[in-house]
Amino acid sequence: MVSRRRRLGKYTSVRFADPPWSKDHSEWLYVDRMLPAEHLARRVTEAMQTLDLRPLYASYSAGGTRPVRPDLMLRVVLIEVQEGRFRPSQWCRDVREHIPLMWAGFGIRPSRSCWYEFADRIAPFLDAWNRRVLEECRRRGMTSARRGAQDGSTVAANASRHRLLNEERLAKRRAQLEAACAADAASEANGVLPRWMARTLHGRTAQRRRFQEASLRLTELQAIARRQPSTCRRPAEKIVVTTTDPQCALGRDKLKVFRPLYNVQLVRDLDSTFVLGYDVFSQANDNGTLTPILKRLRSTFGIVLETLLTDSAYVTGCNVASSRRQDITLCAPWRENDSIQPEEKKRGKDAQKYSKEKFTWLPDENAYRCPQGHHLTAIGKEHRLQSDGEVNTVFRYRCLPKHCRACPQRDACTSSPHRGRSLRRSEHEEAIESHKAYMQTDVAKQLYKLRRQTVELGFADIKEHRNLQRFSGRGKDRARRQLALTVLAHNLVGLSRERVREPLA
Repeated sequence: MVSRRRRLGKYTSVRFADPPWSKDHSEWLYVDRMLPAEHLARRVTEAMQTLDLRPLYASYSAGGTRPVRPDLMLRVVLIEVQEGRFRPSQWCRDVREHIPLMWAGFGIRPSRSCWYEFADRIAPFLDAWNRRVLEECRRRGMTSARRGAQDGSTVAANASRHRLLNEERLAKRRAQLEAACAADAASEANGVLPRWMARTLHGRTAQRRRFQEASLRLTELQAIARRQPSTCRRPAEKIVVTTTDPQCALGRDKLKVFRPLYNVQLVRDLDSTFVLGYDVFSQANDNGTLTPILKRLRSTFGIVLETLLTDSAYVTGCNVASSRRQDITLCAPWRENDSIQPEEKKRGKDAQKYSKEKFTWLPDENAYRCPQGHHLTAIGKEHRLQSDGEVNTVFRYRCLPKHCRACPQRDACTSSPHRGRSLRRSEHEEAIESHKAYMQTDVAKQLYKLRRQTVELGFADIKEHRNLQRFSGRGKDRARRQLALTVLAHNLVGLSRERVREPLA
């Protein structure tokens, strides 16, 4: 007797369903004649030969109904993504109506649920496919992948900005939802449900899971707020979270609308149109994203940069020192209002006229000398936790109050002569000064002009031409999947375009 495992096909190879058309089918030949030679569908299909689809094929089980060929479905997905259509429900509709998709998929018509399942199935393989495309580009000499430009932009999450809950409201709703779920478990009828609560048992179960995630996310945000200084700390009742997508951040987008969003980071090649790296962060700004992106470039995509262009939001003392240790030329303007600057400079634009550059550093004495010849000696140090987890040690220096009170330049130097002028010096101060000097050179100024011609155009393309204004799925994983698909389609089209140019070179 055949064992149950063998009956289910555990030791047999997967057999995929044959598509309705073949290359000899009359309808496919008719569509093939209608499709232009340089059509997007042809370029994507040709470039997909670079990808290794064996892991995708191996993810299917041999039992049950024969699945649709994944290579044909992937063709349709990449064409749709390149056209700015990201929803699986739209793929299901378009594959029945659009001639290029019929040509690429040989007439397949998977169900709506099949498209949603396929979108989740390909997510683990997207990074490896993007790496394979970049390796092929380097092998063909299309790019050296040594120089890049990084920037970030916010993209709206798939969540409502009108349903934000603080700790009190979230606890109240969780209690109501737990009571409804307990009634469901006891097979008891629920009374009049609130408008925000799901109407079905399955919906309430999923809603319960999201509320638990929202509670954990709120606890995390409150812990972050407690680490901030009391002067800029938000009250506990002002810290809110969304229950539709708890992983996203809350902030203002490019249109100054306060809403749930994700931060998208791209690293664009300076010598070509390819995207070298990408990631999605649950935050509203670019702080602390440089180090994770560099690690991801090395480990995930196998890229070691020699030059990286960023804006001032990425440049901190820790990042400058880390870039020098990795032999990366970081080209970005230094923020003059960085946290290591004196406190007086933060209070007002004209509160202090003597900048730190007017003081002379005396390394042998571990002190500063002011323009009047007085010394600012060390009085302590503090450890500042950066957004990316790095710790920056900052040393403090102060002049004796008796010197500042008697100084004729005290009004132009400090607003607190009774305390004495103070300065702060980072442990990476020498790297910072070297970075500042490099950014004043003509080479750095000319190089920095390439940033707006590369990564800025990349965001313009994916937002305006690929319609990446809002993520279609919920959660960071699905947001990263949508971004990875966008980058993969972009790089494949670029690879196909460069292939066409090769014979002419």
